[in-house]
Amino acid sequence: MPENIAAGRELWILGIKPGSEREEQLCSYLTAGGYRCRLEQFENLAAGRPLGIILDISPFSDDGWGLLLQIKNSPTTRNIPILPVFLSEAGKVGGVFPVAGFFTQPVDENYLLERLAVYGLTEEAETWDLQAMMVSRLGEERLSKTIESVGFEVIKAYTAKEARALSSIHPVYMAFVSLMLPDMSAFELLEKLRLNPYCSNTPVFVLLKDEMKAGEKTAISREIAHLVSKKQLSCEEFLGYLRRRP
Repeated sequence: MPENIAAGRELWILGIKPGSEREEQLCSYLTAGGYRCRLEQFENLAAGRPLGIILDISPFSDDGWGLLLQIKNSPTTRNIPILPVFLSEAGKVGGVFPVAGFFTQPVDENYLLERLAVYGLTEEAETWDLQAMMVSRLGEERLSKTIESVGFEVIKAYTAKEARALSSIHPVYMAFVSLMLPDMSAFELLEKLRLNPYCSNTPVFVLLKDEMKAGEKTAISREIAHLVSKKQLSCEEFLGYLRRRP
């Protein structure tokens, strides 16, 4: 996300119940970085078309996971960039998860290839031998073939532990990771991959089921709460994530 926002474009904050005031620290951080922002609702997204969305996915959110699925399942909103964050019950910024994007399953093959082209990720695939990593307990055979069709070699990992081992052997150009893996969440794997010199800047796309039950939403939120623990990011730390996003 660029530091200077064009007139009429702003960042929208979703997943926070109006009147709770949990957005105050987040807004102060964004304002300090020169961003315009406001608390909004999903119903206004299609008409409003913000520059990007900052989405609370903590256990204290107002159905953050449900909102994420609504955004990504709608053709009118699915291309809006989303930055998932963890806000404490009091609204403290505890974590930021800079994924490259989200795709709901079953993934629309044409849409996937279109988005990869927009991100500029397919330009060098025919020139260089590049690897894409698929991290899913199911293997995602159809999705893998789609990625191979534009020139990538697909390396498969069925657990986060296996993904970390493979990524330590050679560089990975991009990765597709199921939201929940047998041994950890995609967000925890993302943080661990960032510590690996081979893939510290690798774009990671998260694969979502097109529907999530209430118990599944609670489970993933608790996983993230455990990952964040009692951390609180400073304004400068938080803004660093926005400046690094592709």
